[in-house]
Amino acid sequence: MLEAGTMLLFCAVLFASVALGWSIIPALFVGVLLFMGYGLVRRCSLRAMASRAAGSVRSAGTVVVAFVLIGVLTSLWRASGTIAFIVAHSTAVIHAATVIPLSFLLCSAMSVLVGSSFASAATMGTICMSLGLSMQANPVMLGGAILAGVYVGDRCSPVSTSALLVKQLTHTNLFNTIARMLRTGAVPFVLGCVVYVAAAVVEWLCASGGSGFGAASAAATAGSAGSARAAVSTNASSITDIGGLFSSAFDLHWLTLVPALLVIVLALLRVDVRLLMLASIAASVAVCVGVQHMEWAELLRLLIFGYHAQNPQVAALLDGGGILSMLTVMATVCISSAYAGIFAETRMLARLQQVIEMLGHRLGACGATMITATCAAALACNQTLTIMLTHQLCGGLYGDDESERSAQAIDLEDSAVVIAPLIPWSIAGAVPLATINAPTLSLAAATFLYLLPLSRMLASAVRRRSGFRTRHRSQNQNPGLAIPHRPKPMLHMFAHGFHPKSGD
Repeated sequence: MLEAGTMLLFCAVLFASVALGWSIIPALFVGVLLFMGYGLVRRCSLRAMASRAAGSVRSAGTVVVAFVLIGVLTSLWRASGTIAFIVAHSTAVIHAATVIPLSFLLCSAMSVLVGSSFASAATMGTICMSLGLSMQANPVMLGGAILAGVYVGDRCSPVSTSALLVKQLTHTNLFNTIARMLRTGAVPFVLGCVVYVAAAVVEWLCASGGSGFGAASAAATAGSAGSARAAVSTNASSITDIGGLFSSAFDLHWLTLVPALLVIVLALLRVDVRLLMLASIAASVAVCVGVQHMEWAELLRLLIFGYHAQNPQVAALLDGGGILSMLTVMATVCISSAYAGIFAETRMLARLQQVIEMLGHRLGACGATMITATCAAALACNQTLTIMLTHQLCGGLYGDDESERSAQAIDLEDSAVVIAPLIPWSIAGAVPLATINAPTLSLAAATFLYLLPLSRMLASAVRRRSGFRTRHRSQNQNPGLAIPHRPKPMLHMFAHGFHPKSGD
């Protein structure tokens, strides 16, 4: 089958790029050529395909502008000392007995503020990992807690690129979707906290008994009280060093917190996300100039190229941001948007969409979306393309009214966004784990990331079963209201074969 061969070749190019550590952008351009080549073989007009692709790219213009603002915002938060202030004061509450659950909570809070899993892992995640290892915490559980935490905000922050992308694809209200995400994510979040608290208790009991649960630590191996006290002493020293390190590079005045507070307050007031970011950018500029005494020339440079600290230790934690840092994700969105236009013109995914619709009849739209997102994440190797492929493939499961679009938005957020980091070869999970030097096995301890889709599938199955029982009881009580059986068009297709329209 030509469609399967084309898609497998595209996946092979993607896998090769990820395995060799190359940029994914050239592989995506190869995909454009492959899919257009498929269209030409199917006798589709090159001009029509190019026109559809260009139209899809233009429709992504709004989210690209938002990505530029995010790049500027994250750079200014670094330069103004906002992130340094939050990290320096947050780490003061971390203790040996609570390092695992607090790492999850602190990384969750940081990711909600900055909206980026990678940025959260590079700042709060790196520090939590260093402190946790100095306290002899289990690196697998600690890494899993950090990975799960950095994706809490990546999913539901008003300045998250993935949330903005889902909003653009589904044409929904961002804050309405965030409100629904908070409801669907509440139980998995609480369960994740329970798991990490239990892990901390077990860790503490094992360390107290000298069993050496923290395998990499000398203190746990020795199992002595003196070693345990030494670990606590190391912890206190590390916290002091972090505060001193950031104090030497920034004036950690309380005003540095204003840009972050603006994001929280304006988000609660449901101010348009672009205005929200512009307000925080303006406040950050004022802090950079008034509090950090930054020159205007340096300020303009970091807007484009990102923040770069002179101190190597500060640079390892805070460097990044800027418009150039968003080029890869912007290019990924634009090229992937072009795929949508090409697929629509060539109907390349028509058969696969039919199969997914049939799966939706059996499992419901939510269940079919979860399965599709898992397969898409395994093939796409990154979060952005996973979101766009899942949206494209599952479009037939939802209607076009506002409630159906909202349902698809929340299903995408609870599937593609959080499943992508669980794929071992996907950069969505591999990059944060490499950033904090956590083992790959930490994926198994990222409880929130798999409890969320599992809880959604379970809730969907319960609702479908309950609805079936209600309908069945109603039909038994009122036989005249029973709906006659009508054959599904999809089943007809499987019985009589797929016949594309002329020109497809």
